[in-house]
Amino acid sequence: MAFIESLTVADLAVALFFLGLYGAMTQRNIIKTIMSVGIMDVAAITFFMMVNHQSGARPPVSGAHPSEMADPLPQALMITAIVIGVSVVAMCLAMYMRVAYRYGTADWKILIRRLEK
Repeated sequence: MAFIESLTVADLAVALFFLGLYGAMTQRNIIKTIMSVGIMDVAAITFFMMVNHQSGARPPVSGAHPSEMADPLPQALMITAIVIGVSVVAMCLAMYMRVAYRYGTADWKILIRRLEK
């Protein structure tokens, strides 16, 4: 039980990333693969935000002393990563819709067999 109490949010984000990676590598359904990639994206963003977290840091616009301010650069980069992640998932879903309409399947193995013919 002491092991579970010693876990940080960054540790859980790494575990969530590898859970998403496992899902992306083992799922036969294209939708589940896309969802797994989305989970990996959220886990990576969570990890980078928690690694940079400073307890008691104030926003840069608060007028506090610079040593007490939070660094805004990682936050700006993660906002950009969120937008890119949403765009990637949206593009994957759009491509999936086209593939499912043309080939009539959501299974990777069946799709590969139909593409090889």
